[in-house]
Amino acid sequence: MEKRLEQLPKLAEESLKENRKYFANLKKRTPKNLDYVMQELHDAEFAKTDCLDCGNCCKTTSPIFTDKDTERISKHFKMKVIDFTNTYLQRDEDNFMVLKSSPCSFLDESDNTCSIYDVRPKACAEYPHTNRRKFIGITDLTIENTFICPATHSIVENLKKVLPLVSKVKKRRS
Repeated sequence: MEKRLEQLPKLAEESLKENRKYFANLKKRTPKNLDYVMQELHDAEFAKTDCLDCGNCCKTTSPIFTDKDTERISKHFKMKVIDFTNTYLQRDEDNFMVLKSSPCSFLDESDNTCSIYDVRPKACAEYPHTNRRKFIGITDLTIENTFICPATHSIVENLKKVLPLVSKVKKRRS
């Protein structure tokens, strides 16, 4: 996994332009079965990928904490919401509540487990969002996640194989 993580930024960068073009074209002609295809690709990838072997998302990024998330996690710690927020969170440039520090304060780096797994933020529970309904609406996020999550990178590469977009080549009349 270490080697795969080391190669990931380069692989994601190499496919960035192609992925942007692919998803732009996919948005123009979205197959009706896209969510089904994505669910299949997601399930197949996570049948062979164990997030505990990686944990890169928890080491490098922060989820967005909703009000419900902060209330649930604060209750778990028997803390007031304001105390939890002041201790662990800050507003980012988009005005979202995110972690103050990276890696995640709740990550045990010795085994990549989460100390708040049962009450973790919704964004963590749904990561990397590749099986989300109406997937076509989060293609930009998915492209970003190819730089962070090896499974997302694989899913996108497999999507391009399963649903190749054939551009129409204009034929000249002789």
